Amino acid sequence: MIDLYTAATPNGHKISIALEELGLPYRVIALDLGKLEQKEAAFLAINPNGRIPAIIDHDNGGFSVFESGAILIYLAEKTGRLLPSDTKKHSQVLQWLMFQMGGIGPMMGQANVFYRYLPEKIPLAIARYQNEGRRLFEVLNTQLNGRDYLVAEFSIADIATWPWVRIYEWSGISIEGLPHLAGWIQRMADRPACQRGLLMPPSATIKVEEIQRMVSQ
Repeated sequence: MIDLYTAATPNGHKISIALEELGLPYRVIALDLGKLEQKEAAFLAINPNGRIPAIIDHDNGGFSVFESGAILIYLAEKTGRLLPSDTKKHSQVLQWLMFQMGGIGPMMGQANVFYRYLPEKIPLAIARYQNEGRRLFEVLNTQLNGRDYLVAEFSIADIATWPWVRIYEWSGISIEGLPHLAGWIQRMADRPACQRGLLMPPSATIKVEEIQRMVSQ
C-alpha cells in the first residue's frame, strides 16, 4: 500500500494519475494547503521541503519519496513500467520529464501567480511568464508532430506534463496554432486513468483567496 500525500494541484495529479495507470493500491491523504498543513512537523518529516506531493511506500519498509519527478521515477522503476529499459528511450523519457520539471511547471506556476493569484497585476511579469510558457508549448508541439506521445510510447514524461499543460487557459497561455499539442492534450484526457487521477483528492482544499494570501506573505 502506498500513502499519497497530495492536494488538487497539477503536481499532485501527476502522482494520482501514475498510480491509477499502474494499478497500484494507494490511500489518499489530502492536505489543506490553505491551512498550511504541508508545513506541519508530521509532514516535514516526510518531505523536508514542505510541498506536495509525497508518498510513503509501505511495501518497501515505509520508504518515503518527495518531489513529483522523483516519485514518478520511483514508481516506474518499482513496477518496470512507464519508463523504457532501452538506454536511449530511457534517456529520452527522462529528458522530457526534466523539461517539464525545469520548464513547464515553473513557468506556468509563475504565470498562474502573476496572472491569476496576485491582487496587484504586473504586466511585465505576466507577459514574461506567459510568453515563455507559450515558447515551451511550441517545443512540445514540434516534438509531438507525428507522435502520439512525447517519446516512442506513453510514459512518465506524458504524465508529468499533461496536468500542467491541460490548464493552459488558467495560466492565460494560448494553444492556438499548435495542433499536435492540442491533439495530445485530448488523447491524454481520454485515458481513463487520467480521468480518475484528476479526481484525487476528491475535492480541492484551497481557494484562490487563500493562494493570494500565501504568495503575498
